[in-house]
Amino acid sequence: MAKYNETDNSTINLISNGTDITGDVKSTGDVRIDGSLTGNLNTKGKVVIGPTGKVNGEINCKNCEISGAIEGRVIVGQLLNLKASSKILGDIVTSKLSIEPGAIFSGTCKMSENSNNGGSSAVTEKETERSGK
Repeated sequence: MAKYNETDNSTINLISNGTDITGDVKSTGDVRIDGSLTGNLNTKGKVVIGPTGKVNGEINCKNCEISGAIEGRVIVGQLLNLKASSKILGDIVTSKLSIEPGAIFSGTCKMSENSNNGGSSAVTEKETERSGK
């Protein structure tokens, strides 16, 4: 009997550079954005926003790595990694947060011990603005 895998990591959905999408995106697999998304993104997998990637909307995922720009709320169940080239204007809810020097984050951050795909059982809340200049 086949096992049901909640997250299909063998599938990577790619929005490439030069592609602009308006509307909501839902997926069970990983998503990489090097283009532009105006709308919400909801996946049970990992989200990667490349250096040329831009999102204007809410992201809800298991893990997230950001090198591009986001304007909106980011909800991550496990690890959110902000690379040096990232720019976040909005609120973050995550279990674990990694910010490289040079990353720009302006908004609120709610940390929770055990998020359920980005659940908001916040333990601490910090108003933060970080600029690595």
